[in-house]
Amino acid sequence: MKPHIKIDIVSDVVCPWCYIGKRRLEKAVDQLKDDYTFEISYLPFQLSPDTPLEGENMKERLSAKFGGEERFYELTNQVSNVAAGEGLEFDLVNQQISPNTHGLHRLVWFAQQKGKQLELVEAFFKAYFENRVNLANVENVVAVAQSVGLDAEEVRQFIASEKGSEEVDQLLYQNRLMGVSGVPYYIINDKYAVSGAQPTDLFLQALPDIAVKAPIQAPTQGEACDLETGVC
Repeated sequence: MKPHIKIDIVSDVVCPWCYIGKRRLEKAVDQLKDDYTFEISYLPFQLSPDTPLEGENMKERLSAKFGGEERFYELTNQVSNVAAGEGLEFDLVNQQISPNTHGLHRLVWFAQQKGKQLELVEAFFKAYFENRVNLANVENVVAVAQSVGLDAEEVRQFIASEKGSEEVDQLLYQNRLMGVSGVPYYIINDKYAVSGAQPTDLFLQALPDIAVKAPIQAPTQGEACDLETGVC
């Protein structure tokens, strides 16, 4: 039997480094899959929990947070160039609406019950960062969920309900208790923490070692989106 590696990923749908980190981890997993079995799941984090339900203009919000429009373009171009190195085609400059992600995390929780969590997380990232989809719009969210095999009407009913809210809030609270203030944040075999979008090579070196001994260790730092500073 192959050694088992469990990876819980704390992330937010609107975090560019979470999408980049996802690709980097996937490349490592693909290279190690013949020697290890992997169990991967996603945990919620909100970079901007005060975003209104109808969403807000992304450029205006980030320009105010980063210190002006020039800085906005500088940072979005920088992260887009890094993403391109991982095979991702970011179009952040033309994404107009940044959503409140609590409802999206509820749907990710729902998708997990249906065995579709990983597919939905990928679809949300692609929709937001590459296809400029407004994820504050319910029908757009339904369409993304339907694209990964979830039933459209069931998704609409779920979104209109409060199901999953308590569970997502509890997970958000637990992540705060752990001291998670930036994402992505990886919890490996329930003991080892890696913070930030680490290079694929780091995962290739660390995962086999963790599979053997899973030491309790301070987080390894990498690029992340930070709740306190708002910097990505």
